[in-house]
Amino acid sequence: MAQTVIIPTPLRKFTNDTELVEVEGATVGDVFQQLETRFPGIQARLCDDTGELRRFINVYVDGEDIRFLERLQTPVGARAEISIVPAIAGG
Repeated sequence: MAQTVIIPTPLRKFTNDTELVEVEGATVGDVFQQLETRFPGIQARLCDDTGELRRFINVYVDGEDIRFLERLQTPVGARAEISIVPAIAGG
């Protein structure tokens, strides 16, 4: 079963303006690899040079923040919904 990834507007330039992308992976890291294979360059926007999730990117699996789970090793269920949410700053 495929998982659904919700792509935020700033990253849709990599997905040809597609908001919802279906992928298959066992963990969030696997899902990011699938995204990179289909949409080259997107993973560099999500992860830093060490492969860790960038500080200003929030990722939720079925509404749960992966920073409080197993980060990129967080398992994803067969029909999980993965939301990528860039942090927004302003005053």
